[in-house]
Amino acid sequence: MTPRASTKPLIGVLEGRTQPVPPIWLMRQAGRYLPEYRKLREQAGGFLDLCLAPQLAAEVTLQPIRRFGFDAAILFSDILVVPLALGQSVQFLAGEGPKLSPVIGADGIGRLHEHIDLARLAPVFETIRLVKRELPPHVTLLGFCGAPWTVATYMVAGEGTPEQLPARVLAYRDPVAFAGLIDLLVEASIDYLVAQFQAGVDAVQIFDTWAGVLSIDEFSRWCVAPTQLIIDGVRAKIPGARIIGFPRGAGTKLQRYVDHVSVDAVGLDWMLDLAYARDHVQSRLPVQGNLDPLVLLAGGEALDNAVDAVLDAFADAPFIFNLGHGILPETPIAHVEQMIRRVRGS
Repeated sequence: MTPRASTKPLIGVLEGRTQPVPPIWLMRQAGRYLPEYRKLREQAGGFLDLCLAPQLAAEVTLQPIRRFGFDAAILFSDILVVPLALGQSVQFLAGEGPKLSPVIGADGIGRLHEHIDLARLAPVFETIRLVKRELPPHVTLLGFCGAPWTVATYMVAGEGTPEQLPARVLAYRDPVAFAGLIDLLVEASIDYLVAQFQAGVDAVQIFDTWAGVLSIDEFSRWCVAPTQLIIDGVRAKIPGARIIGFPRGAGTKLQRYVDHVSVDAVGLDWMLDLAYARDHVQSRLPVQGNLDPLVLLAGGEALDNAVDAVLDAFADAPFIFNLGHGILPETPIAHVEQMIRRVRGS
């Protein structure tokens, strides 16, 4: 018996069907550009406190759906809850970003838990359940995790760093130790994503934000192979799980990703040539992206032209409209509304 096609437009794309109007959502769509988010953030205290407060995190997740009517809500959380649940201290300092301790080097991996503590992340799963009850039936609920390489860069450096040098150096100097960290993150990510599906998400995205800094061989070893292991592990427990991959900055290495990672769609960053992506990536699987967040910030005619270029490149095949990375906090709400009208032809 053939499974019934989903009535959710975004899931329809992940099932390989072109939609009359491309479904749209934005990375970081719940965040600082929204006044309702800033007001709620003041009540919550720290950023991590907000992520782990189910009622508040659910409200933040729903805010952009109520305001803009996006076709997907993405769970409000952070990729660094995984190191937190593995026993590493994680803090978000105002104006400085994440700080993790102790820094994980070749001799520090043994200080982490052998398995992810899912009980520590119970508030995340409760957030999913709360959001699921409130979403309109056509809206997809997306979960996510960071890819092992990207999460490892923060765990090794203790913070975000230019070019992710500490993790790259450790991977070259002691690949056996670094592989141990990646293996731990693969298993933790499988368990975390499975728990998200069990709580009610419709699909998930794996963010590999720093994939683009890797050489071709390292890209295969630390980005491609671990991501496929996660997908295999998730689908062994959640058959047919819908998964989007986002290896930001991959460039022409994206061919290798598509060859060896069985995602249902691949996210495209704004640096990728549209014709290349259409001819060599979308010809093989659905794509998502790839408006430059800066042109959304700029607005005006430049925004209209950029939206049109993305639609002209991708809208005739299975496609999800999105940014090529997260929305910038300074982005005017009017520009988001302009973009949505342009995409939907309204």
